[in-house]
Amino acid sequence: MGSGTWILALLVLQSVFGGIYGLEQEVNHRTERISGSAGDVLEDDPVGRLKVFVYELPSKYNKKILHKDPRCLNHMFAAEIYMHRFLLSSPVRTLNPEEADWFYAPVYTTCELTPNGLPLPFKSPRMMRSAIELISTNWPYWNRTEGADHFFVVPHDFGACFHYQEEKAIERGILHLLKRATLVQTFGQRNHVCLKDGSITIPPYAPPQKMQTHLIPPDTPRSIFVYFRGLFYDVGNDPEGGYYARGARASVWENFKNNPLFDISTDHPTTYYEDMQRAVFCLCPLGWAPWSPRLVEAVVFGCIPVVIADDIVLPFADAIPWEEIGVFVAEEDVPQLDTILTSIPIEVILRKQRLLANPSMKQAMLFPQPAQPGDAFHQILNGLARKLPHDDGVYLKPSQKTLNWTAGPVGDLKPW
Repeated sequence: MGSGTWILALLVLQSVFGGIYGLEQEVNHRTERISGSAGDVLEDDPVGRLKVFVYELPSKYNKKILHKDPRCLNHMFAAEIYMHRFLLSSPVRTLNPEEADWFYAPVYTTCELTPNGLPLPFKSPRMMRSAIELISTNWPYWNRTEGADHFFVVPHDFGACFHYQEEKAIERGILHLLKRATLVQTFGQRNHVCLKDGSITIPPYAPPQKMQTHLIPPDTPRSIFVYFRGLFYDVGNDPEGGYYARGARASVWENFKNNPLFDISTDHPTTYYEDMQRAVFCLCPLGWAPWSPRLVEAVVFGCIPVVIADDIVLPFADAIPWEEIGVFVAEEDVPQLDTILTSIPIEVILRKQRLLANPSMKQAMLFPQPAQPGDAFHQILNGLARKLPHDDGVYLKPSQKTLNWTAGPVGDLKPW
């Protein structure tokens, strides 16, 4: 297709999408509920369905780390901090551990940051082991189940595998002491050693207040067809290329850097949030891990997410109808991305935008302060509530042990 045809197509799309309403549109006929369980789950109220006991750990596991580096409050891994704060004042919290359905240990494993603000996961296994040793020594509840009625928030790139490179994360595997616990994590990929059965996949943290300040009038035309800002190559960590994002981002750049329908760049403008609200499709490709905050941003700003991450497990799949609101493109099909997107019928695009306009969709992806009904905090609690009652196999017989406390790399066994 010649550039003149592309531009003509774009002009047609501009006129079609000019009237699509954005984040704050509240006219009922502009939104559309998903029928069935997805819609029902969004309305669930977890209060009264479960009780959570929060361990009071020494501050070195959480508050002291945050005090040392407050940047942790704003990075994409901050769900571990905000979930702790939420539970401390949540009506599901119980101060009586004997009546608890779940036990939660607030350990901030992503809050040791590099000067560039990236988490250093290398001490995280030792930190988590130390916390588990503490609760197993000072309370009886871990030992009766070896953690099977406990949950931990582990928002690293590859969850409790505690490494940002997939090859090394796979080599490490999930920290052995967490094998029986429920993991609440951003990482989700089918048939992957870093995602265990029963885990709850959550969205990464994106700052709700910051996004709110960048809202533009909801009737602003969506004049950008495809939008993406971010790395295409990671020369520093992948100098030879091809490993980062499994080559998918590089393929986007090489195939579409000169395509007028694709507004893609490594630049991160101050108008980034506004631009997403002017776009029809927002690319959400994998990076080092399958997930990124772009997924949250796309949903919040009503931009149809184009997910390029094979076998990804998306957050709260029973609450958010991803197949209805997004577009999924196999990594090997990236060179045909232009054909795939321009072939989607207008009525399908309009329906996806109507669904994205539903405030419940957006709310389920956010960790607002204070918490609000249907938000990501409540979706996590709903996920925990649906796992109740615990099976009989959760509780061990007296003196029965299943976990090997000396398993794992030798470095993990050093004191923290």
